[in-house]
Amino acid sequence: MKVTSTEFQQNIGRYQDAALQAPVAITKNGRPHTVLISAAFFEMVMKGRVARPVEDLDDDTLKAIAGSSVSDEHAELDEILKDWTP
Repeated sequence: MKVTSTEFQQNIGRYQDAALQAPVAITKNGRPHTVLISAAFFEMVMKGRVARPVEDLDDDTLKAIAGSSVSDEHAELDEILKDWTP
């Protein structure tokens, strides 16, 4: 959905409700200016994209990391990195 900034200002509640279903593009002077999205969508987009201390990770994420492995098809990468030191 796309609305002008004037329309948005006059009907904020309507567009806040609409943003729960899909992003609302707000235009200014005929050009895209901002986008209103739901808090749930924002959280989904941001989750995992921001560096966090290990202490802030939840138990499920820590278990997933601990149980992860690289598939055998990428074993040659170990050879490339064998002499690398941080």
